[in-house]
Amino acid sequence: MTEPARWSLRRIVNVSVAAVALFSLAAIVVGGFALTNLSDVRKRVVDRIDPALLQSLRLEAALVDQETGVRGYVLGAQTDLLRPFIGGVEAQQDAVGQLEDLVTDLPAAQTNLRQVTERMELWRTTYAEPTIAAVEATGRPADSTIRLGQAAFDRVRAALNRVQDNLVDARESAVASLGTSETTLNVVCVVIAAGFVLIVLALAFVLRTTALRPVSRLAEEVRTVAGGDFEHEVERSGPREIRELGADVNRMRERILHELAALREAHAVLDARTQDLERSNQELEQFAYVASHDLQEPLRKVASFCQLLERRYAGQLDERADQYIGFAVDGAKRMQVLINDLLAFSRVGRIVREPTVVSCDAVLEQATANLATAIEQTGASVTSDDLPEVNAEVPLLTTVFQNLIGNALKFHGDAPPQVHVGVRPVEDGFWEFSIADNGIGIDPEYAERIFVIFQRLHNKADYPGTGIGLAMCRKIIEYHGGTIWLDTSVESGSRFCFTLPVLADPEPPEDPKTPEEEDTDG
Repeated sequence: MTEPARWSLRRIVNVSVAAVALFSLAAIVVGGFALTNLSDVRKRVVDRIDPALLQSLRLEAALVDQETGVRGYVLGAQTDLLRPFIGGVEAQQDAVGQLEDLVTDLPAAQTNLRQVTERMELWRTTYAEPTIAAVEATGRPADSTIRLGQAAFDRVRAALNRVQDNLVDARESAVASLGTSETTLNVVCVVIAAGFVLIVLALAFVLRTTALRPVSRLAEEVRTVAGGDFEHEVERSGPREIRELGADVNRMRERILHELAALREAHAVLDARTQDLERSNQELEQFAYVASHDLQEPLRKVASFCQLLERRYAGQLDERADQYIGFAVDGAKRMQVLINDLLAFSRVGRIVREPTVVSCDAVLEQATANLATAIEQTGASVTSDDLPEVNAEVPLLTTVFQNLIGNALKFHGDAPPQVHVGVRPVEDGFWEFSIADNGIGIDPEYAERIFVIFQRLHNKADYPGTGIGLAMCRKIIEYHGGTIWLDTSVESGSRFCFTLPVLADPEPPEDPKTPEEEDTDG
C-alpha cells in the first residue's frame, strides 16, 4: 500500500470525505433506530396502555352502576332506581369494545377481560334479571337476595381487578422500556458526538501532517527562492501535487539561473551599447538643436532680401516675377516658423527645469493672452471650470493650452468659436482636462495620426501650420506623466483630453476659521 504521505491531495480529501460520510451514515442509522424504538415505546404507553387503563376504570364504573341500580331497585322497588343499571349496561358494552381493541398485544388482559364479560353476563342472567322480574311481579322489595348477588358480583370485580393489574404491570414494563430507550438514545448521541470529535481531530491531524505541513514547508522554500537565493534547491515532500509543484519550482529556478548566467555574459556588451546609444542620442539632440539654430541666420537673410526685392521691384517686373518673389517670401517665412517649431520640439525634455506648483487658471490666462489677437479676430468665447493646481513647467504647460485653444480658433466653422476648458478627477490620482470646441471636428479614423509630427489633415493654403503642434503637446504631456487623446465620442466639434497627476501632498488651507469666528466676521 502506498504511504499516506505519497498519496495525492485529491485522494486524501476523498478518503477524508468518505470517512466522514460513512460515520455520518452509521450515526444516522443507529440514532434513527434508537429514536424509533423510543417513539414506539412512548406510543405504546401513551396510545394503548394509558387509554386501556382509562377504559378499565370506565368499565369498573359501569359495572358498579349496574350493581348499584339492581341493589337500589331490590330495596326500594321503584322503577326509577333501575336507570343506573340500564346506563351501566350501555357503558359496559362501549368500554369492553374499546378495551378489546387496546389489549390485543396483552394475552393475559384479554383472557381476564373475557372472564369479566362472562361473569358479568352470568351475574345478570342468574341474579339481576330474575330478581328484577320478581320485584316487578310482587311489587315488594326482595332484600333477601342481595347477599347472593353480592357474591356473584365479587367474582366479576375480582376478574376486573386482574385486568387492571395486567394493565398496570404492562405500563410499568413499558415505562421501564421507555427509560431504557431514552438512556440508549442518550448514549448513542454521546457516542456519535464523541465519534465526530475524534474523526474531526483525526482528519485535522492527517490533513495537517500530509497536506498543510508540506504546503507550509514548500511555501518557505519558495519564499527563499523568491528572495533571490536561486541556488537553493526546493525539497519535495508531501502529496503528489505538492511534490510536482516543488519539481516545477526547481525547474523554473534552474531556468532562471541559466538565464541569469546568459544575462551576465551579455551585461558587459549591453553596458557598452547603452553608453554608445546615450552618447548618440545626446549628439543627435545637440545636432538637431544646433542645426535648427544655425539655419535661422541664412534663412533670415534669404527672407530679408526676398522682402527687399518684393518692396523695391514690385510692379517693375512682370506679374510672374512678382508671383515668384511672393512664393519665395512665403516659403522663407514658413521655413522660419517650421524651424522655430522644430527647435521648440527638440527642447522638450532636454532642458530640464524643476517642476513647480502652478495654477492651471493662471496658465490658461497666459495662453489666452498670447492668443488675444486671434480671439478678437474670430469673435471667440473661451470659458473654463475652476482649474486645479498641478506640478508642471509653466512654459511647457502654457504651450499645451495655447496649441489646443489655437487649433480650436483656427479650425472653426461658420459660427464664432466657442471653447470650453473643463476638468474632473479620475481614478489613480489624475486630473482629466478637456478642451472642447464647436469647430469643424476631426474624423475618428485620424485620432492617432494627428499626434504624429508633420502629419496634416488639411491643405496648408486652407489652414496654415507646420504639423508639429499636437506632436509637441503629446511630448509635453507625457513628459509630465500624463496622456493625451482625441475624444472620438463627441458628435459635433472636437474635444481633446489630457491627464496630469494630482498633487501628492496638497497644502491645507491657511488659518481655518471656526463657524463662531465666521459669524463674528460677518
